[in-house]
Amino acid sequence: MNPRLPVAAARLVVCRALLLPLLLQWPLAQALAATPPALPLDAAVGIATRQSRQVDAMTAQVRAARERTVAAGQRPDPVLKLGLNNLPIDGPDRFSVTRDFMTMRSVGLMQELTRADKRAARGARAERDVALAEAERLQAVAAVQRDAALAWLDRSFAESVREQLLGQIAQAGQQVQAAEVMYHSGRGSQADVYAARSEVEGLRDRLDEAERDIEVATARLARYVGDAANEPLGSRPAFVLPAWLAVDGAVALDALPDIAARREQEAAAVADAQVADAERQADWSVELMYSQRGTAYSNMVSINLSVPLQWDRARRQDREHAATLARIDEAQARREDAERAVQADLQSGQRAWRSHERRLRRHDEALLPLAEQRAAAALSAYAAGSGTLAAVFEARRNALQVHLDRLSIEADIARLWAQLNFLMPRPDGQALPRSTP
Repeated sequence: MNPRLPVAAARLVVCRALLLPLLLQWPLAQALAATPPALPLDAAVGIATRQSRQVDAMTAQVRAARERTVAAGQRPDPVLKLGLNNLPIDGPDRFSVTRDFMTMRSVGLMQELTRADKRAARGARAERDVALAEAERLQAVAAVQRDAALAWLDRSFAESVREQLLGQIAQAGQQVQAAEVMYHSGRGSQADVYAARSEVEGLRDRLDEAERDIEVATARLARYVGDAANEPLGSRPAFVLPAWLAVDGAVALDALPDIAARREQEAAAVADAQVADAERQADWSVELMYSQRGTAYSNMVSINLSVPLQWDRARRQDREHAATLARIDEAQARREDAERAVQADLQSGQRAWRSHERRLRRHDEALLPLAEQRAAAALSAYAAGSGTLAAVFEARRNALQVHLDRLSIEADIARLWAQLNFLMPRPDGQALPRSTP
C-alpha cells in the first residue's frame, strides 16, 4: 500500500472544503447580479402618486380654481355700444344719415357698478373653491396611495400562499416516492400511491389558483405603477397603527382629507349664502353716449343710469338667499354624519386590529406548533408502520390550512393597516416602517 495515499486523500478533502464554497458562491453571485431590483411598498406608493392621472386632474382643478380667484372680485367688463338712431326709411330723406335733424350716429360706453361688498363676497367664494379643490386633491392622493398599497399587499400575500403550496407540493412529492417504495417492497398498497399522487394534483390545482391571484393582483398593481408591477416585491413593512390615531379624536378627524373636504364644502355653502345676501342689493349701471348728427345740426351727449327694479324681492332674491341657508344646514349635516362614520370606522378598525393580533399570537404560540407536531407524529407513525398514509395527508392538510389561516389573518391586518394608514396621504418619498427581521 502506498503510504502517500492517505496524505493525498487528506489534501483532496482540504481542497474540496476550500473550493466548494467558492464554487457554490459563483452561481449565486451570478443569480444575484441577474435578479431585477425589488419593488418595496413605499416605492410603489411613490410611483403611484407621481404617475396618477387622477391626481394630475385634481392638481389642474386646484390651478383652475386659483386662476378664477383673480377674476371673481373684478367688476364686469364695460360694454361698448354703437347705434344708428332715427334713420328715415321713406320720403325725400330716406336712408340718409345726415339730412334729417333727428338721425344720430351714436357710440356709447356702459359700466355696471358692482358693489364692493358683493365683489368681496364673490372673491371669498372663489377662495373657498381653492381650499375645497386642494382638499379634494388630497383625497385623491390618499385614495391612490391606499389602492396602490392594497394591490401591492394582495400580490405579496398571494405570493406567500404560493410559497406555502410549493413547500407542501415538495413534501407531498416525497410522500409519493415513499409510497411507491413501500408498495414495491410489499409494505404498502397501490391505493396509497394513488392517494399520494391525488394529493399532489390537488395541491397543484390550488397552486394554479394562487398563480391566478398573483396575476390579478399584478394587473391591479400595474394600473398604479406601470411596468414596475412586473418586478419582484420587497419585504412587507411593519404593520403598526398610524401615530395620529393616538391624538385627540377631534384633532385627528379635522386633519383627514375626507373630513377636511366636508368642512370646506360647508365653508363654501356659507360663502354662497354671503354672495346671495349681497345679491339682494341691485347693482346700478351708468352709460355715457356720444351722438353725431348732420353737419347742420348739433352733436349730443347722453348720460343714462340703469337701476334694476326688484319689485318681487320676497319671492326671488329672498328665496335664493333662503336656499343657500338651507344648503349650509345640508353641508353641516353631511359633515357631521361623515365625522361619525369615520369615527365609527376608526373605532371598529382598532378593535378588529386587536382581535387580529390576538389571533396571530394564538397561531404562532399554539396552533402552528401543534399542527406541525401533529404532522410530524403522523409521518413518524407511518414510517414505523403503525400509521396510515391517509393520516399523514390529513395532518399535512391541517398544517397547510393553519398556515394559510395565519396568512389570511396577517393579510386582514395588512389591509386594515393600509386603510387606516392612508386615510392621511403620505408625502412622496416618505418611507414606511420596516418589518423586524
